[in-house]
Order: sequence, then C-alpha cells, then structure tokens
Amino acid sequence: MPITLVNPGGLPRIDAYRQVSVATGSKLVFVAGQVAWDADGVAVGEGDLAAQVEQCYLNVGTALAEVGASFDDVAKLTVHVVDWTPDKMPLLMEGIARAAAKLGVTPTPPATLLGVAALDVPEHLVEVEATAVCG
Repeated sequence: MPITLVNPGGLPRIDAYRQVSVATGSKLVFVAGQVAWDADGVAVGEGDLAAQVEQCYLNVGTALAEVGASFDDVAKLTVHVVDWTPDKMPLLMEGIARAAAKLGVTPTPPATLLGVAALDVPEHLVEVEATAVCG
C-alpha cells in the first residue's frame, strides 16, 4: 500500500484519524470537495448533517474508485462544515461510520475539520475533499 498511517508518540491519539500519513506511491489523486448530491445532482439529506456527511464520503469513495484508488490510498482529508460547533461531532461521526460500513473501510487518514460560514448552496452543510497517492 502506498499510504502508511501513523500516530507518533508525543501526539494525542485521536480515534477518528491518524496524525501522519507517509505516501510512497507515484500517482497523486486530488478529489474536489464532494457535497451531498447523488449521481443525478439531487440533494441528499437536506437539514441532516449525518446524512450529508455519509453522502459526501460515499461520493469521495466513488471518485476514488473511478481512478483505481480507495480510501486506503487517501493521504489527507479536509472536511468543511457550515456553522461548526463541537456539539455536531456525534452527527459527523455517525455519517462517517455509516459511509464506512457501506464502503467496507475505516477512513482514518489525517484530517482537517474547518468550520465555514457557507458552502456553494444553502442546503449543503458539509463538503469533503481528499488527496490520495496510488502506487
């Protein structure tokens, strides 16, 4: 596998992600920020953060699969959440867990969570982008 995930000693262990990824592959894959749209561009989970997170992760998985990659190849995720507050963490984690179960993976690459004022359209609550490295 071209990605090795590491939790270095001296840094806190976070269950949802690893602190560092080491990439040894040669093909870089940059997945645009994915929002809660289905394949037809129809909004999924309006007003439901967990449902939107799930759809975003499923969309990232679809994008990766199209180019022969998977979440095992992801070196970094960035998650943008509208009006983020820490009390939304259980919904975020629920959406990730549901997508992970459907995809058959445990997506734990290094991740950055950013609170934002708004996304492209008012009904989108979350956007997930990924960088992957394949062999």
